Amino acid sequence: MYIQLKHVSKRIKQDILLDDISLEFQGGKVYGLQGKNGSGKTMLMRAICGLITLSEGEIDINGDILHKDISFPESIGALLENPSFLNGYTGLENLKLLADIQGKIKEKELRECLMKVGLGADDKRVYRKYSLGMKQKLGIAAAVMGSPDIVILDEPINALDEAGVEKVREILRELKAKGSVIIVACHDREELNLLSDEIINISEGRIIV
Repeated sequence: MYIQLKHVSKRIKQDILLDDISLEFQGGKVYGLQGKNGSGKTMLMRAICGLITLSEGEIDINGDILHKDISFPESIGALLENPSFLNGYTGLENLKLLADIQGKIKEKELRECLMKVGLGADDKRVYRKYSLGMKQKLGIAAAVMGSPDIVILDEPINALDEAGVEKVREILRELKAKGSVIIVACHDREELNLLSDEIINISEGRIIV
């Protein structure tokens, strides 16, 4: 599994959000995106997810060109900004709804995924009664369920205590071992260094060498 960005740019009117970015991501590694708010980290993640069209360049995902050969990556899980779920459903019910779209993930695996992030699969509380930390954990569970080939996590440790952060580390280790491409953005530089095999610095939409 690999992702290759070739001279990727994104402009909205006069604003340059991504500026001639060329990068390659390989499976079995965690890549950390480092940069200030507004530097282009989240926009880069959105581009890889297929959520925006590019002004220039292309994104090659394992031999398929995004928006030409495929509309979205075939196997991807993402947590971008604040997770959002159905307020009147439990964590397990929300994951079931997502899993039913693809029809590939069984309930047993969803239960195991909830346990890995520190949530109870049989917890009857609905999403609107979740704490911020619980909401973040459910967002991570939704991103990693089914062990997708590409995992993109934007600020995954927000609102998590130390035990929750350690669970994230363990999940990333498991995904690495399975060969996933993992891209993480985190404002905590020390934690990003711990999570990542390679750090990519972004400033004003450009890669800083």
